Amino acid sequence: MSHYHIYGLGAALVDTEIEVSDQDLTQCGVEKGLMTLVDEDRQHQLMEQLSGHLVASKRACGGSGANTIIAANYFGAKSFYSCRVADDDTGRFFTQSLQQAGVDFSSNTCSEEGISGKCLVMITPDAERSMNTFLGVSATVCDQQLDHDAIKQSQWVYIEGYQVSSPSGKAAAIELRDVATAAGVKTSLSLSDPAMVEFFHDGLVEMIGEKVDLLFSNEAEAIHFTRSSNVSEAAQALRQYANTFVITLGAKGALIWDGEKEMTVAAPKVEAIDSNGAGDLFAGAFLYGLSQGWDYQRCGELASLAASTLVTQFGPQLREEQYAELLAQV
Repeated sequence: MSHYHIYGLGAALVDTEIEVSDQDLTQCGVEKGLMTLVDEDRQHQLMEQLSGHLVASKRACGGSGANTIIAANYFGAKSFYSCRVADDDTGRFFTQSLQQAGVDFSSNTCSEEGISGKCLVMITPDAERSMNTFLGVSATVCDQQLDHDAIKQSQWVYIEGYQVSSPSGKAAAIELRDVATAAGVKTSLSLSDPAMVEFFHDGLVEMIGEKVDLLFSNEAEAIHFTRSSNVSEAAQALRQYANTFVITLGAKGALIWDGEKEMTVAAPKVEAIDSNGAGDLFAGAFLYGLSQGWDYQRCGELASLAASTLVTQFGPQLREEQYAELLAQV
């Protein structure tokens, strides 16, 4: 019997959200809707330029993979997360957030030196999020942060696609995939961001390997990754990379391939104000459902409901009590 439902690998970041206009993005030279890697000086410069804006949420434990694993745990899964932070206030805040969610992590997660990663998330009135990320020591996560015993004792591993931008992170992701596959543990991976697909396509293919058991992608990522002209073509092409997959379609819901048949799930109609973390939460809810033996349709219904709820509020994660409320609805 597996000790963990999900073992994750990804970034360790603390998010700060700020409401901005499209004009603000232009003035700051920020590309809308993408995750852009920046150095600490650039991040400080942006914070100073936007210092007069309303901070839309308190700082939050973030990073795409962390959001997914934390969500799965709050739904009721038991998870382990591999990442790296520094021994500073930001790093301690991050690990305390993992502990609060009940997520296990390695004793060598915290490095004595360096600066922990931070993400400045700019939210425009159309709910689009544009991220400027200083990875800090999170960029140096490597195979030393992997716990092989925990991997082998898991039902699923989840790999954050952002790891492709770090040589050591990509190597760790590939090792995680290989250890899991050898142990009969199912593998899942998220393409993470259109910029990752555009600039690191070949690296993502390396991380996927022969095939992953489950691939998460949004519509733009799926189309660009498969070099298709529409989502229908992309869905056909993704079958060579994954045994099953999910393509999230924003307000249109999601397209799911369970290995035998294609299905869709609708998204509840809501007024979105912040899309930050929606895809991460979708993956966490979906993986939780799979860990409980649910079929793909039911997993998609929970995931779509959860993501649609998240976009109606600020912050990358739901409030703790909302997870049980959503489970009660499905």
